[in-house]
Amino acid sequence: MAEEKKPKPAKAAKAPAEGAPAAEAKASAEKAPAKKAAAKPAAEKPAAEKAAAEKAAKPKAAAKEASAEAAPAKAKAAAAEGVYTPRLKKHYEEIVREQLTKQFGYKNAQEVPVIEKIVLNMGVGEAVNDTKKVTAAAGDLALIAGQKPVVTRARKAISTFKVRENMPIGAKVTLRKTRMYEFLDRLITVALPRVRDFRGLNPKSFDGRGSYALGIKEHIVFPEIDYDKAESILGLDVIVVTSAKTDDEARALLRAFNFPFRQ
Repeated sequence: MAEEKKPKPAKAAKAPAEGAPAAEAKASAEKAPAKKAAAKPAAEKPAAEKAAAEKAAKPKAAAKEASAEAAPAKAKAAAAEGVYTPRLKKHYEEIVREQLTKQFGYKNAQEVPVIEKIVLNMGVGEAVNDTKKVTAAAGDLALIAGQKPVVTRARKAISTFKVRENMPIGAKVTLRKTRMYEFLDRLITVALPRVRDFRGLNPKSFDGRGSYALGIKEHIVFPEIDYDKAESILGLDVIVVTSAKTDDEARALLRAFNFPFRQ
């Protein structure tokens, strides 16, 4: 029998197999610079965005600075146009604050005591028999204060005084800022001089925390109340609340506002 000849493997097939790694290395070497070139624009994008954000922020900052610089100018212009400021408020800012700072040696402007609010309270004992008198008293208090008062009601029933729970027995109002200074001006310059047999305010009527209380027996001393139209003469409590920590500081503050304390 003739011997079978085995086919020899072709040498040409080996050549591509041996040359494949070299070709792949060349292709990867060519792709690497392309990837780096593509990465550069991606890295440049955040920098460009930051620059654009900075450019956009500059006009805003300039606008803020311009508005901050224009604020005092606007305030001066408003003052020049004649914006109303109460007389006693000007007196406090120009004279009283500096005077108290020298007297008590305050180191901070916020330490200087100031009048925070004034509370007016009117009790109507006759309302037990006629609740309409509370409405009339609230109307008179609104004329005095220039602000609508709140009707106060009984918290609990007291049979001895014929008071039932939730019955209207008075009115009160709290004044702040402009209305507070206006009322204070009218109280000192107009109402107190009209009090019958007035000999000065009690200098000891402080509560130990800077608040002062005074009583007015006849509410008709205020010029807003027409004596002929008033149904009855009512009493009035006036509480001046200040930010003073001691009675001496509160007394000095009220004296600077020309409160007529008894000597």
